[in-house]
Amino acid sequence: MNLKKSLLITILLSILAIGAWEVYWRSQGYFPDLDDDKFLWARTRAKVDKATSNEVVLVGSSRVLFDIQVQQWEKQTGIKPIQLANAGASPLPVFHDIVENSTFNGTIVVGVTPGLFFSTTFPQAPPWERAAARAKFYKDRTYAQQLNYALSIPLQNTFAFISNDEEEWYDDINLKALLRTIQLPKRTAKPDMPPFYRFQDIDIDRNVRMKQKVVTDTAFANSVKTVWKFFMSGDRPPPDKEGTMAFFLKDLEKFKARGGKVILVRLPSSGFFHDLETNGLPRKDFWDVLVQKANVPAYYYSDYKELSGFNTPEWSHLSGPDATVFTERFVNILLEDNVITKTKTN
Repeated sequence: MNLKKSLLITILLSILAIGAWEVYWRSQGYFPDLDDDKFLWARTRAKVDKATSNEVVLVGSSRVLFDIQVQQWEKQTGIKPIQLANAGASPLPVFHDIVENSTFNGTIVVGVTPGLFFSTTFPQAPPWERAAARAKFYKDRTYAQQLNYALSIPLQNTFAFISNDEEEWYDDINLKALLRTIQLPKRTAKPDMPPFYRFQDIDIDRNVRMKQKVVTDTAFANSVKTVWKFFMSGDRPPPDKEGTMAFFLKDLEKFKARGGKVILVRLPSSGFFHDLETNGLPRKDFWDVLVQKANVPAYYYSDYKELSGFNTPEWSHLSGPDATVFTERFVNILLEDNVITKTKTN
């Protein structure tokens, strides 16, 4: 058998193997989508360096990702917000990065999830490190990494089996995730983390939508709730109210001085999270003090009839349809208050 024929057979077998693997995973309900990784975040962060004073940046944790819909905001204002929120992370490192490493002087919407915003400024603490690592990656990434990611986008949007998310979702189909499904004898008394299934989709603009399954499948929603309780169990360090507030206010004053505007927003929660936040980080001691010291427009969802009454299926985030409605109403309030404006059209 000559080399040319061997090469042809190898290519055909490879195509057949890839095709079979793709068909299998699609039969299991998977479809092509993007991963919310540091590469997508850095690609989005690059937009800030070219943004004008009319543009809007969103920072915060996962509630900003889920509850503020980029396309709906653009539909109402003509401006597509730059979505830089990070799940499970403090907004402070990203806000600091924009203030210190860019000349942006537009509007930044800062989501205040109490347990994360007021958590810590300790560099190695997970809520801080998760966000700070992405800001560092953006600064340090190479041209080769940028090109490699640009080339990967069409592949991610074509093949369901391509998955390299930085989050350890139980139902991911990369090798690392598949190995986690192998049951091995326990070596320590430390409780195992419950299976954490991906419950959202993300697009190239980092616009996140909750999977409809969370709304329609009670067992699936309960699996997410079980993970939230696991994360909140055990001894946890107390919030660093003074340290986090001082850090933010210092950056805020610098941002204001160059003409930037900031909007604070507290997004909905319910059940376990609402009780935890209400009792552990009371509004009058945390949110109210922050708003008074920051002296910027601030919006607490329960203060507005239009922003209240939404269901959070797993206690912390809005469903896709509700997020669209919430964004529409929130943007209308901001427009009515002249906090933001629409772009001029001919």
